[in-house]
Amino acid sequence: MGPPYAACVGLVIEEFAPAPVLRGIVDRAADYHERSRPVRRLESPFVGVVLIVSLGPDMEIDGRPTGSFVAGLWDRPTMTGHFGEQAGYQLYLDVLRARRLLGVPTAELANRLVALDELLGSFAGELTERLAAADHARTRHAVAQRLLARRLRDDHATPPEVAHVLTRLRATRGAVRVETLAREVGWSRRHLGARFREAVGLAPKAVARLVRVEDAARRVRDGEPLAEVAYAAGYADQPHFNRDFRELVGCTPTEFPFVQDSLAAA
Repeated sequence: MGPPYAACVGLVIEEFAPAPVLRGIVDRAADYHERSRPVRRLESPFVGVVLIVSLGPDMEIDGRPTGSFVAGLWDRPTMTGHFGEQAGYQLYLDVLRARRLLGVPTAELANRLVALDELLGSFAGELTERLAAADHARTRHAVAQRLLARRLRDDHATPPEVAHVLTRLRATRGAVRVETLAREVGWSRRHLGARFREAVGLAPKAVARLVRVEDAARRVRDGEPLAEVAYAAGYADQPHFNRDFRELVGCTPTEFPFVQDSLAAA
């Protein structure tokens, strides 16, 4: 059987909606393939869980070769790359419901890359083999969704207070104060921080920063003026915006569109 990808040059991404049974757990799925000169990419923050099934050569993450993996929330910059080719199938999972697929609390994945076979055991090998045998992106997606649907476990109920706080952080793009959230759910700030970290892996204030910078990075990538981006994200001044962006993305907003993708050193 031939390779699952055509001999294309450049980056090809096909995105798919999740199967009905996986909605709310899987936000979206993407099948991708890239052939080019070696590339390094700064990854902007994502408030969710990422699962990648590698179907090509190992990619590089923060300087180390990495195959298939799962990663939770990160509160520091991440650099990915490849040495001329990468291919795979990627899932973006809801931060609170990912446990139904993965079998572990999201908190255990915060600031970590976990090998897919370490987390999913023999299922990781079955999933990889079945996807590698498929000859088209849409077929790979259909196969993956069927296999993943079989793994669904009973919902480990997230405290509604935690779900409310995460919803509010997203709705306000991280601008709501933690004290306000604690009052809304009837908890002390300390208790809220502990319960939220148990479920998500980071404190509410840290997730608020991620939400703000995730939204800001999208706006910067879309070409919006930086002053308007900073205002929309709720920053009082440009230096504060620049500092948060650098700490979470790895560069300033001004640099971001130009250094997000860069050629790797030979």
